[in-house]
Amino acid sequence: MHFFTTSLRAAFGMLLLVAASAFAGVPEDVARLQQEWEQIKYAAPAAEQEARFERLSNDAAGIAARNPNSAELLIWQAIIESSYAGAKGGLGALSLAKAARKALEQALAINPDALAGSAYTSLGSLYYQVPGWPIGFGDDKKAAEMLGKGLAINPDGIDPNYFYGDFLFRKGDLDNAEKYLKKALLAPPRAGRKLADEGRRKEIAQLLDKIAAKRK
Repeated sequence: MHFFTTSLRAAFGMLLLVAASAFAGVPEDVARLQQEWEQIKYAAPAAEQEARFERLSNDAAGIAARNPNSAELLIWQAIIESSYAGAKGGLGALSLAKAARKALEQALAINPDALAGSAYTSLGSLYYQVPGWPIGFGDDKKAAEMLGKGLAINPDGIDPNYFYGDFLFRKGDLDNAEKYLKKALLAPPRAGRKLADEGRRKEIAQLLDKIAAKRK
């Protein structure tokens, strides 16, 4: 009797362990994808980025397919696909941008507040960076709408303020672009995102330099 009781306890313990691992899987996968993306974007040589983003994009797509109800994984799949598109360039990048848009729209349907509204911010950045019709789906009006929604959810975040500032800079609104970029610099550091924060701050500084140069 003692053997069966011990065995049942062991089996129940294993079930709990499996359940706990399954529950923790999505956050762990999100953290891994996030960290690998940061290493490629901000630490890898430019010549290596396309191939590494391609591998990571395939990895992210597989993980997201196994967890179709995770808005967080869909957002990171889209961010990685967008970065791969940027590294690849040319018309071949358009299909990646379209896949990223689809993943972000799916994430919004599941949970628009996931990752502090990152789906809105990422979708907005796609709309202003992708060429417009007839080549692509770029749309400045939709970009402004999506970026505004991202800011409404996370008004003090570094990314929503940076991307809105970048959008305004490209539109020629230097004063408001500068305002949002400086606000982005005041954003509190994100836990476990030191490399990303440092990289984003460098991008902000470069954009502020461009604004200053245009005013001369």
